[in-house]
Amino acid sequence: MRWLQTKLLATAVAWAFAIAEPVDETTASPVEAATRPPGCSLPDLFAQRLSTQAEVYNPGSAQFDQFSERWSNLETPIVAITVLPATENDVVEIVRVANYCNIPFLAYNGVHGAITTLGRMDSGIAINLRKLSGVAIANNGQTATIAGGTNSKVVIDMLWEAGKQTVTGTCECVSYMGPALGGGHGWLQGHYGLIADQFVSMNIVLADGTLRTINANSDLWWAMKGAGHNFGIVTSATVKIYPRVHTNWAIETLMFTGDKVKALYQAANDYLLQNGTQPVDIINWSYWFNLPQVDPNGPVIEFYIIQEGVSVVDPAYTEPFRALGPVSVTPNNGTYRDVSRWVGISLDGPPCQKTGKANPRFPIYLPAYNATAQQELYALFASATNASSPFANSLFMFEGYSMQGVEAVNSASAAYAFRDDHLLMAPLIQYTPAGPARDQEAAQLGNQLRQILHSGSDRSQMHTYVNYAYGNESPKEWYGHEQWRQARLKALKKKYDRQGRFSFYAPAA
Repeated sequence: MRWLQTKLLATAVAWAFAIAEPVDETTASPVEAATRPPGCSLPDLFAQRLSTQAEVYNPGSAQFDQFSERWSNLETPIVAITVLPATENDVVEIVRVANYCNIPFLAYNGVHGAITTLGRMDSGIAINLRKLSGVAIANNGQTATIAGGTNSKVVIDMLWEAGKQTVTGTCECVSYMGPALGGGHGWLQGHYGLIADQFVSMNIVLADGTLRTINANSDLWWAMKGAGHNFGIVTSATVKIYPRVHTNWAIETLMFTGDKVKALYQAANDYLLQNGTQPVDIINWSYWFNLPQVDPNGPVIEFYIIQEGVSVVDPAYTEPFRALGPVSVTPNNGTYRDVSRWVGISLDGPPCQKTGKANPRFPIYLPAYNATAQQELYALFASATNASSPFANSLFMFEGYSMQGVEAVNSASAAYAFRDDHLLMAPLIQYTPAGPARDQEAAQLGNQLRQILHSGSDRSQMHTYVNYAYGNESPKEWYGHEQWRQARLKALKKKYDRQGRFSFYAPAA
């Protein structure tokens, strides 16, 4: 582990010396005509204006393919040139060049966003932030400044080595910042709230090419906590961090066949969710996927009960599920850094591999499981993902985090709108791209599955998670149905991005 600590420390030190000094929001000025370069040859302009550590790649090179590749190959952006900025000021210059040349641009981070609106970028600049990576702890260990391209595992590991922790995304290969801008769920949210709830300040490059430092005194602050993809490129963020409380975590993994689906999710309501009072140290997750060697007739259900601060999950939570007759029961224990691996989303797990597949998701938030709807849902999912289906490798995800820290934050204080929903569910329809007809078939299936859950909720309004969004949802379904929320987002969009430069990821207006 010492080699990792040394490597990460070196990264943090190098990053700390590389970043440009931030420009305070009150003093930033727009691009002046005198600074505009003549002509629009992007390689020449970037050579003149970017730092020597920045990297620029054109189509046809292996590096272009590597740094432009996305996790989901459905409605992907069309990239004309890929740039890896090495400093915050590099991002400023890239945006200024793009604006002068009237070329679209899109920031790349963990590249796990699969929303179809990304496909609206045509012949644009991919700004891959991977070189802006590092974590610097400050303020007597109360905050950390995280560079904009840092991935979640780097944040987790560096803080852990310092005896600290904070809320990050659950999947190790996703970026820290990408999930945060859409709210951001994580294993520790029951204690501290969403990832976005940890923001103290941030450096952000706006649509006009200015680098600003903003905090709670800015009118833009509200929007960045839930709809941040719409307003700028965050090059660094200072966030709250906390002492590491527990080093031990435990999990019990129970596998069931599909005939137990109704009883299983009713038990989850009764013994885990407990009418919205799931204990702060408990997380319930489950996946549906095909595993023919266990059940050739339909997807298996892998159900996880995760508990913090113990070596064995409390039998009060596990016994009701063991009583249902699972195919297998596998207990395990370790530390916080093992949890993602236990549920298959570590760096070497399947979701972290880019395989050329299309991976659209169709998320929905719900307050509780409807056991009858779960049974109907399973029947459709099983029939549509059978062995002869092009969607046979699909997955259904059910995420049930503890919610106390999320609900403790005033809902009106952030653009993230759905703090009263206790479950996040999403089918992931995985398939090999084969043309528009196959894409349409996948979309129809995903929407049908989501509609079963929505109908079972007896809600008139659908709530969805923007970070998992498919792309056919409405801004109200991404950012909240209240009229004041929509009006506030549109007003801020008009003020900070009148020309819609940031309109490729779940556009708010």
